[in-house]
Amino acid sequence: MAASRFNVVIIGAGPRGTSTLERLLAHLDDATAAAGSDEPPWRLDLTIVDPCEPGPGHVWAPGQARYYLMNTPALFPTVAPPRGSGDRPGLTFEEFRASGGDGADLDATEQAELANLSTDGFPGRALYGAYLRHVFTRVADRLGAHPAVASLKVVRAEATAIRREANGYRITLAGTGDDDGHDAGGQELAAEAVVLAVGHVPAHPNPQQRVAGERATAVGLHYQGPNVPADVDWDVYPPGEPVLVRGLGLNFFDAMTALTVGRGGEFVPTGAGPGHALEYRASGTEPGLHAASRRGAPYRAKPCIDTYLPRSVSLRHLGFDAVHELAAAGAPGEPAGKVGFNAHVWPLLHRDVLRTYYATLVRVSPGLFEDPAAFLAELDDVLDAPHVHGQEVWRTVARELVERAAPGAAWLDVAALGHPFADRGFVGHDAYQDAVLRYLEEDAASSARGEDDPLKMAIGALNAGRGIVKRFVAEGLLDDASRLEELARWFEPLVEGLASGPPLQRIEELAALARAGVVQFIGPDPVFSLEEEAGHFAASSPWVQDEPVTARYMFEAMMPANRVAQSASPLLEQLLADGLARPRLMDTSEGDAVHGSGFDVVGQPYRLVDGHGIAHRGIFVLGLQLSSVQWGTAIAAEAGAGFQDGARTLGDADAVALELVRMAARD
Repeated sequence: MAASRFNVVIIGAGPRGTSTLERLLAHLDDATAAAGSDEPPWRLDLTIVDPCEPGPGHVWAPGQARYYLMNTPALFPTVAPPRGSGDRPGLTFEEFRASGGDGADLDATEQAELANLSTDGFPGRALYGAYLRHVFTRVADRLGAHPAVASLKVVRAEATAIRREANGYRITLAGTGDDDGHDAGGQELAAEAVVLAVGHVPAHPNPQQRVAGERATAVGLHYQGPNVPADVDWDVYPPGEPVLVRGLGLNFFDAMTALTVGRGGEFVPTGAGPGHALEYRASGTEPGLHAASRRGAPYRAKPCIDTYLPRSVSLRHLGFDAVHELAAAGAPGEPAGKVGFNAHVWPLLHRDVLRTYYATLVRVSPGLFEDPAAFLAELDDVLDAPHVHGQEVWRTVARELVERAAPGAAWLDVAALGHPFADRGFVGHDAYQDAVLRYLEEDAASSARGEDDPLKMAIGALNAGRGIVKRFVAEGLLDDASRLEELARWFEPLVEGLASGPPLQRIEELAALARAGVVQFIGPDPVFSLEEEAGHFAASSPWVQDEPVTARYMFEAMMPANRVAQSASPLLEQLLADGLARPRLMDTSEGDAVHGSGFDVVGQPYRLVDGHGIAHRGIFVLGLQLSSVQWGTAIAAEAGAGFQDGARTLGDADAVALELVRMAARD
């Protein structure tokens, strides 16, 4: 009797699609072993669709410039669990690094980069792409020979539409061809199950960006909207020309590097201490970068430690179990089963951040305290007092304790860390430039101290708390209004700017560029405008008293918006237009329903919900488009973490893979 066949199409062969295949291989191994037969009664037909190279996908293309760095160290990211015993699948990037490439086909440049990379070093994105390519190839080879797989095909094309049909779905393709070089344009694929793992997709500009682009084109100026840095044509910016840059996050560091190192400039070690470690030698072909953001300062550098979270950081107040119990009991002021971030989560995490800061300060600078041990004991008494909803007096008590028992130690205003120049005015651009340069130099010194820096350890506690909050969101414990108006409005920008920054190397480079005058800072809360009669862009800050900076060139240093309703992906637009999908509706504190950023989905695995509110049996969503039900969907899985915690993206892929096997067996 012939084995039944089950057709699966995975749209997206980047990290999420690769994780799905790796988890599918693991479950197929388990299923065939449990069946005790070399000829299972069902077999899979697998088709992977992506116009880009399978494994790296678009963002991690191995052919991109080598100077684009990840903002996580080698020990952190993965698309698979750690390699198990025997011939089990799995391979983290750190295992790939430590093994010298796991037998991958690497070119000389990739081999040299891998050999020079340490476990706490920051890999280039191209090198991480080589890892992804290797994992995909190894998993695909094993799947292609697996007794439960009838066929495996990679189609190098773009999926542009999905439509229902009697036994499943039909996917329309447009693109260059499949893995054998055949033209895929106009081809259609039949599938009983579809996995949407599309990753970063283009987005339509928001109204402000659209108008800026249209007006700039009309008067002969150059405006670059949000984009993946490796996709930007940096050659359009002429040497010596001023360029306005909106944004001082991770994309800014990519732009800064592309327009300096990418133009032949060189950073030379000075032999001086942190903050002054590099000097910039210009090539003479650089433009002048004038950058600004609401914070007025770039993201802080990561600390120099050999772990992801500092070893000295442990949370004693914020824990998943305690908050889960609070939600189950009915948190004050919240719907049943929900908690609020400001009311119930932040007061606990705030305690952990403060305790971490002052415990580290006592350890490294005990002379600041009259009686260090007594101070910590009294601080613990204040922080350990039961949290009562609506009672925030503990913060005043803690601050008075610091002022009384440690007059030489400043109070750590955590929220103010996100606005280092708040309410400060500067007379002239030079005064502000000097202030930011001092900020960069201090941040570099702070990072270099690693575990001995109180501020970086406090940020480490904040980052540890972020991981727990991500689980709260995924488990549905935070109500919609709290996510929209508290988590997204103030906490996410705070923790991103403090904990998601670049390696120390980038801050040293930026300081060197600021001293060389290649990068200049405009000021907090910038105002950008386009002055058509004068024929230039202009930017100024209400906190810096000086003439506006003008330029004929401007770019947005940010990624395209991750909002399905704003997507410029033909596939996502078609799904929404035809009612096969809808954005998730979220309730504000005023009772209004607004569109969330991601698709409406149900369960785990996450099944796509159509325009009528009915879940598809066979369409599953992974990654960025889950942002309405998860938080931090762009962050890679953490190597070695649990599927419900730091490796939740692997857990999502695992749940999809297991359900595909179950569906194949049932059908």
